[in-house]
Amino acid sequence: MDHYDETGGQMTTHTTASSEPVATVPHAQPVVHEVLIENTSGRVSLGLNEVWYNRELFYFLTWRDIKVRYKQTGLGVTWAVLQPLASTIVFTLFFNRVANISSGNIPYPVFALSGLVSWTFFANAITQASGSVVASANVVTKIYFPRLIIPTSTVLSGLPDFLVAFMLLLVIMGIYGVMPSPLIVLLPAVLLLVVIAALGVGLWLSALNVKYRDVKYIVPVGVQLWLLASPVVYPAASLPSPWNVLYGINPMVGAIESFRWIVLGGDAPNGMLVALSTTVALLLTVSGAFYFRRTERRFADII
Repeated sequence: MDHYDETGGQMTTHTTASSEPVATVPHAQPVVHEVLIENTSGRVSLGLNEVWYNRELFYFLTWRDIKVRYKQTGLGVTWAVLQPLASTIVFTLFFNRVANISSGNIPYPVFALSGLVSWTFFANAITQASGSVVASANVVTKIYFPRLIIPTSTVLSGLPDFLVAFMLLLVIMGIYGVMPSPLIVLLPAVLLLVVIAALGVGLWLSALNVKYRDVKYIVPVGVQLWLLASPVVYPAASLPSPWNVLYGINPMVGAIESFRWIVLGGDAPNGMLVALSTTVALLLTVSGAFYFRRTERRFADII
């Protein structure tokens, strides 16, 4: 209702209260995710729900590792080709020509490179994963997030190198007239086995490296010895029967033999050997994940 003020003559407006209810719009409240950090005892949980909640961070760290790998390198992704190619040439000269190691009906360069594709991914993954937590000390000591993300993202960041090396293998196979096997459609399953084996070893080494810095000196030597204990430059069938079973304890034996079979064809690998290698790879990953979770509470203090 409008009226004039008697003192100033100006019109003022008053709003009278209405008996009708007035609708109010509530303010949107931001969604807050609270994380309670407390000391735990007893059974250790893997906390996979936390890893899933931080999946964007997982993607960021994986992509960061990929970019850092080729940053300020003159050849860039070409290193993913040169490393297995140079090793194939050396192995062909010394193991095939000098040591006279036979690869059956498969040309030896194709045989060696088919083993190196998966082995190179595995070796690079465990080497880089072993020092991943210590390398991320500035982040680990400042904020909380599932530490499992660090070595896992490091392992997965090597997948582009694997794909490049695999394309190189297809080119070399074409040069030697070797046709891919129809079983090549099983490549994702075999690649998953290689990733599981690398992740299991990487989790153990990354956790141990936080407490024992000697790990970074042991890993390069261990990788070289592990190469000789894997069927990269020689077929697993060349070993005598009693040793063949113990040979399967190496998780990369089943992975390399399976990869070579699905790509090149030929006789199927020993089923018991592949099953044993797969079981060991799974046990390494599960036990490594639990050990990592049990020791990660002290990472910030030790680093």
